[in-house]
This record gives sequence, C-alpha cells and structure tokens, in this order.
Amino acid sequence: MPVPAVRALARNAFAGNRFTKPILGLFACCALLGAPIARAEPIGVTVRNESVAATCAETDNVTLSFVSDKVSRFRIIARHPAYAGMLRVDRTEPDFETCDFSADPVVPATAPAPAGTPPTAIPAPKRITIYETPDLWLTGFIFPSFWRAATVPFRVGTEATQGLHMVQLWVRGKDQQPEEVLVVYPPDGYWRARPLSPAHLASTAYGSSFLLGPVEQAERPLVRLKEIGFAPQTRTFTLSFADGGKARLKIADVDRDALTLEAEFDGTAPRTFAALRSMYVTEGNADVARVSWRTLAKTGAPATIGEAPVLSFTDADNVAMLWAGRLVPSRHNTSAPDFVFDGFTSR
Repeated sequence: MPVPAVRALARNAFAGNRFTKPILGLFACCALLGAPIARAEPIGVTVRNESVAATCAETDNVTLSFVSDKVSRFRIIARHPAYAGMLRVDRTEPDFETCDFSADPVVPATAPAPAGTPPTAIPAPKRITIYETPDLWLTGFIFPSFWRAATVPFRVGTEATQGLHMVQLWVRGKDQQPEEVLVVYPPDGYWRARPLSPAHLASTAYGSSFLLGPVEQAERPLVRLKEIGFAPQTRTFTLSFADGGKARLKIADVDRDALTLEAEFDGTAPRTFAALRSMYVTEGNADVARVSWRTLAKTGAPATIGEAPVLSFTDADNVAMLWAGRLVPSRHNTSAPDFVFDGFTSR
C-alpha cells in the first residue's frame, strides 16, 4: 500500500482511546576564578518553503525546512487550532479523490521464519505492545507493506523490537482516559503529534508531520535513522542517525491545549535540522493553510512579524518563531493541531 494511504488510514484506524551540592560547588569555583559560565544563546534560523500546489488531499505537498549551522536546541509545539472550542463535528476520514499512488514504491513486510525457510508475508497489520504502565505505553505496528524497509530497531532499556513501521505513544492525563499523543515512523523518521483532546471532543485528528534530524531527499524528504530509543522515566526519545550523530526529543508537557516537545542535538546539528510536512489543496481542504513568523531582535533591528498563505510564503531568515496552521475550519482533519517551532538556541 502506498505510504500516504498507509499514514492516512493508520491515523484513524489505529488512533483512538483504549483502555545539587556538586553543582553549587562548581558555580562557586567559577565565581571565585572569574570564569564565565556558558549559556545557551537565542538564534534565528532560516525557513525555506519548498511547497508545491497539489490536488490530492493525501499528498504532503507542503514542506517547510529549518536550516542553521548553529542550532543545538529548540521546541516543537502541537496546539489545538483557535477554532477548536467551536467544533461540534469533526472530520477525519481520508480523501483519496484525484489521488494516484500507483507509482509509489512498495516494500512488503515479512515475518521472521525458522532458519532454512523463507520468510512469510504479513497479510494484515500486526500490533505489538512494546512498553506499558498504567499511565504510559508504547504500541508498535507492522504493516503488510511500506515505502521503505523496516530496518530501524526501537529500543526501551535493553529490549529492542525489530521490523516496526509505526510506534504510538499513549499517555493518561489527570482524571482522563488514555490518549495517543505521538507517533513515529522509524523507516523514514516522520513524527505526528497532538495534544490531549478538548473536554467537549472524544478525540482529535492528526494532521501535519515533522522531521527531526538530517533531512534529505529520497523520493520524498526523510531522516535516515540507525536506532530509536525511549526512556520512560523522562519521556525522552533518543534518535541515532544513520550517518552518525544523535538527537533527543523529550515530551516536556502535554495537556488539553498543547503538546510541547523539546529537541536537542548532541554535537553539531545537521544544517537542515527539521522540517514540517503537511498538505494544502484549498483554504477549506488543508492541514496547514497559513504561516506566521517572528524574527529575532538584534542590536539596532527590532523583531518583526510576518504572515502569509502557506503557498505564497517565501523563505525567511533570522526566524525566532514560526507558526503553521489554520484560522478557519477545514473539511480535512478538522481538529488537527497547529504547529509552532521556536526556542532556537546555540551552545
């Protein structure tokens, strides 16, 4: 099955509810010796708009790439759209009208087999519980096929699970039913995120995706991973990239308004270090329709704010914050969140 169709069906079919002293001493020494203490410095990054017009609602034709040779940390926030409180009817069904995925690559998944026998095809999605506590769990899926081979192991502690196409993270909010709030596709490095549902909605939709790490083009943008690890105690993912280097993605906060993720690179970050992927056909059929951004204030140059339709947005430099979302409800993934990228800092 083509990957846009897999993602579109997966986000609905499988989404839904189910059951200090040493430090003080160091600071004292630095103060006595007059040594400066390194601190993170806010920086502006470049945002490149590589979006193209499209008529298929299940094609990621929107690409906003984030570029910098200095960034070490930043935040990704998935926040309910401004109109969420007015929603009474949500629309989450995929729309394949005018879509043609016949030329997309298809890599069949196979199940492990005893030595000396050929592997067998997987006829239907297979679900695997990777980790589970009353308040947090991870569920993995193996699909019959995907556009890339599932060769990235997913590790929790000493246990590694192989062959996964998708991993869901579920959390339980205070006095709430558990909800799925984050998804990662290990074969191509795509992530989806959403907050806990508003009180008046049973659930909400996924919409846009993001990439974290060295973004490259291979038929479509992707991040090649060597391994994904997860530490339940800190709710932190560790991404090991295929060409070296690591990044961490931590769930800093999640509530009924927003999901906040903190990203940090070990060492030097890749130049194109993140990307937002989404879809836009028309204003009323889009997961992202508009963008706004704020530049970083500099000596003699105050911060500026800009906004534009997503397909009209031109590249922007010195960006301290970028928002991508919708101001009017869409018939496609109506409740899906807006995204904010901010807090860019260097070491």
